[in-house]
Amino acid sequence: MDFKPKTENYKQKVKNSFNSQKFMDFIGAKLMKIEPGFCEIHLPYNDNLTQQDGFFHAGIISTLADNAAGYAAFSLMEEAASVLAVEFKLNLISPGIGDLLIARANVLKTGRTLSVCRADVFVMKDGVEKLCAASQATLIQIKKP
Repeated sequence: MDFKPKTENYKQKVKNSFNSQKFMDFIGAKLMKIEPGFCEIHLPYNDNLTQQDGFFHAGIISTLADNAAGYAAFSLMEEAASVLAVEFKLNLISPGIGDLLIARANVLKTGRTLSVCRADVFVMKDGVEKLCAASQATLIQIKKP
C-alpha cells in the first residue's frame, strides 16, 4: 500500500526512538531501512542470544518482530506521538539457525489510533534467507501532550 507519513522527518523520528532503546543496543540490533509503513531490522548472530541448541532464542526472534512492526506503524504516526504494542501473535516456523536475523514489517491497516502490522523474521545462513517466524501485531499511537 502507498502510505503517507504524517511528518516529513518520520525517518529521523524512528531512528531517534530506535536509538533510545537500550535493549536494541544491548543485543546488537541495527535499524536498516525505514519507509512509510515499512521497517527492516538486522541482528547478527551472537552466542549470548541463543537457546540450548545454539539457535537464536525465540524471545530474540519475537523482539525483532515486535520492534519492526512497531516502527513500521510509528513511521506513519504524528510527530508528538509514541507507539506501544497492544497485542501480537508469533508463529515460529523454523529454527533460527544462521548468521543473521532479518525482521521486515509492513503496515496492513492504519487508523486514527490503532495500526495492524505483519512482521516476518528471516534467518540468513550461507547467503540464503529462510523464513523462521511470522507475526501479526496491533499497535497504538499514544499522543504526547
